[in-house]
Amino acid sequence: MTRALLSLPPLPGWAAPGSVVAARAGALPNASGLLLPHDGLPVTDVRDRPERWVALGLVAEALRRNVPVLGWGSGAALLGRALGAAVVPAGAHGGVDWSPLPRGAVVHAWGGEVPLHWSHGRATAWADVTLPVRIRAEFLAALPSLTDRRPGSPLEVVGGPVAVQAVVTEFYARARQDALLGPVFAAHVTDWPAHLRHVTAFWVTMLGGAEGPLPAWRGNLNGAHAGLGIGGAHLRAWLALWAGTARDLLPPDAAEVLVTRAAAMGARLGRGARGTSQGRGA
Repeated sequence: MTRALLSLPPLPGWAAPGSVVAARAGALPNASGLLLPHDGLPVTDVRDRPERWVALGLVAEALRRNVPVLGWGSGAALLGRALGAAVVPAGAHGGVDWSPLPRGAVVHAWGGEVPLHWSHGRATAWADVTLPVRIRAEFLAALPSLTDRRPGSPLEVVGGPVAVQAVVTEFYARARQDALLGPVFAAHVTDWPAHLRHVTAFWVTMLGGAEGPLPAWRGNLNGAHAGLGIGGAHLRAWLALWAGTARDLLPPDAAEVLVTRAAAMGARLGRGARGTSQGRGA
């Protein structure tokens, strides 16, 4: 499969026409790399620049996925910000915002007080607005050997919304037959298709965001379970049944994501249940 070299605007005219294409959401999993060209726009104050928030989201996703990134000029400052560094407003350094060295980065050349050329894993930055041919050539030459990728979210590790839906559906099929959990659901769930959609949307959101036709879940975990009369025994049974279902249906790494997240949510619910019981004088 041929991987595309993505770029934020303005797209550089490198090599053959069409060799660099506009970056967009959803394209990073199959990208060979991401370019962040200098665009002259500020990086320090982006409150009224929604396009900057979109760009930062793309850069952050590329870094999570282990996609090689090359930024220069304001693109280098954008890369530094995505890596958690503070950005210095444009001033003496060529009238462009610049990034101090991010934590864990390696500096290769300085331009006075400015880290002119630095790298952080597969990310490369050149602080000046004109990218040297050498830096470009080194980045392009490395791309064929940097094809391994990491999942962009826990949702991808699990297998996406389809895998989540399968676990949720099977879990509730088992829970309805459980001697302890079954009566709770029978007393409080009247529309099972709607309930399964709602719980699936909750898990998809918690694992990295809504995808496809599912709306993002909005709500309060403790509030959603208030008044159900659940206690410690119910939580333990829920966690055990959820873990067993996930491990039966998913590969070990994917199942452990769901088991770990459920354990954390169970701890929150347990604290809420104890607080409610104490408030009632139990």
